[in-house]
Amino acid sequence: MDTGKILDRPPDAPTVTDYDLAQKVTYLRLLDAAAEHADWREVARIVLGLDPDRDPDRAKRIHDSHLARALWMTEAGYRDLLQRGPTN
Repeated sequence: MDTGKILDRPPDAPTVTDYDLAQKVTYLRLLDAAAEHADWREVARIVLGLDPDRDPDRAKRIHDSHLARALWMTEAGYRDLLQRGPTN
């Protein structure tokens, strides 16, 4: 899997995946944008590299699913990272 490419949906695994680790900066940017109440269309364009004018349903779905995964990382996923211990 090319973990650098934004998928239509992030993994729905109960543990942190390689994709999550590759997208950690994206997740942080999504969380920052949500905290600032940024318009999802602008976030989709700037953070996710999507064109919400061309395919708004897909862009919204990708935005929402990745934001949900970012929130999951703050609520549960971080525990998995802590259990793994230090990484290189």
